[in-house]
Amino acid sequence: MTDQPTASPAVDPGAASPDDAAAPDQDAPPAAPAGRASTAPRPFLRRWGWLIVGLVIVTAIVVVLAPLASPDPDGLESVAGQQGWLGTARDALYQIFPDYTIPGLDGSASTIVSGLIGVGIVFLLMLGLGWLLRRRSASRA
Repeated sequence: MTDQPTASPAVDPGAASPDDAAAPDQDAPPAAPAGRASTAPRPFLRRWGWLIVGLVIVTAIVVVLAPLASPDPDGLESVAGQQGWLGTARDALYQIFPDYTIPGLDGSASTIVSGLIGVGIVFLLMLGLGWLLRRRSASRA
C-alpha cells in the first residue's frame, strides 16, 4: 500500500450542511393546527392551476369536436318533423346562439366560437357559485 493522500470532496461554502436539513425553515409559514386549513397565501399556479388546465382541456375538446357536430336535427326535432307537429311549435322568446352558430361567421368556425362562449359562460357561473358557497360557509364558521 502506498501512503497517498485521499482527495477530499469539494465543498461549496453556500451549500446547506446535513445539520441544516433538520432545522426548520425560517421563511416558511407556520403550519396550520390539525383540522384547519392554512391561511398562508398560496402561489398563483397552485391555487388556479387546476382551473387553467381544465379550461385548456375543455377548449381543446370544443375545438376538436365542434366541427364534427351533426347538422341533422336532434332527436326531439326529428320526431316532431316525422309526426307532423314541428310547424306548430313556437320559437323561443330569445335565442342567444340560434342553432349553435354566431351570425356573421360561417362553417365550423361559428360552431367553435359559440361553443367557446358557452364554455366561458358556464365557467363564470360555476366560479361565481363556488365563490358564493365558500363565502357562505366561511360566514357560518
